[in-house]
Amino acid sequence: MGPWLRRLSTPAASRLRLVCLPHGGAGPSVFTPWAEHVPRDVELLAVRYPGREDRWGEPPPRDLGEVVARVVAALRPLPELPFVLFGHSLGAAVAHEVVQRLRAVGRPLPVRLVVSGREAPQDERGGDVHRLGDAGLLAELRRLGGVDPAVLADPDLSALVAECVREDYRLVETHTGWSTTPLPVPVSAFVGDRDPDLTPEHAARWAALTTAGFRLRVFPGDHFYPAAQPDRVAAEVLADL
Repeated sequence: MGPWLRRLSTPAASRLRLVCLPHGGAGPSVFTPWAEHVPRDVELLAVRYPGREDRWGEPPPRDLGEVVARVVAALRPLPELPFVLFGHSLGAAVAHEVVQRLRAVGRPLPVRLVVSGREAPQDERGGDVHRLGDAGLLAELRRLGGVDPAVLADPDLSALVAECVREDYRLVETHTGWSTTPLPVPVSAFVGDRDPDLTPEHAARWAALTTAGFRLRVFPGDHFYPAAQPDRVAAEVLADL
């Protein structure tokens, strides 16, 4: 699959490909539980960002545009198959820009884009979280509900996590030129009902980014709601197809 994709399920015969893009600080393993909850004829792939899991030690991408270009290049040689993109948080931002790039270069578009836990591109305002020290970054993760107490108890591990998360925040907080042209692709926006940074009303603003239909889905939970209910989230991703 190359360095940018990991296959999490290998159906004998596939009718659909589901490509998942992780949130900041995470790798493809966050989607491993999904393999138990997708139909047997769905090929499940996850994007592998450098600087984490089995790509630990690789230099981080220069900018978000590089990530988008690499994902588009990784998708290009795959056998043609209807596909869905699902991205959570950072992954949602990348997934949307990937679809915009696919359209710009005349490549096949997904049958649906599912964005989770992320404001719409027209609402992106940058930020300075990537400038915080390790303690500030870990406090931000605690606020969002996404830090394991075991990480906080290990100074070396928490420093490595903070380094990775800092680079991911930098990617989105320094990106300019967000694409806001409506896509000819149906869009679903997912959000946790206790997300401290994104209300359902704000998530619904993704409706302006499509001319092909929009669906809003609210789940119980905070910003990291998918981790607690992979079965429900995977089912909802496929529900509209």
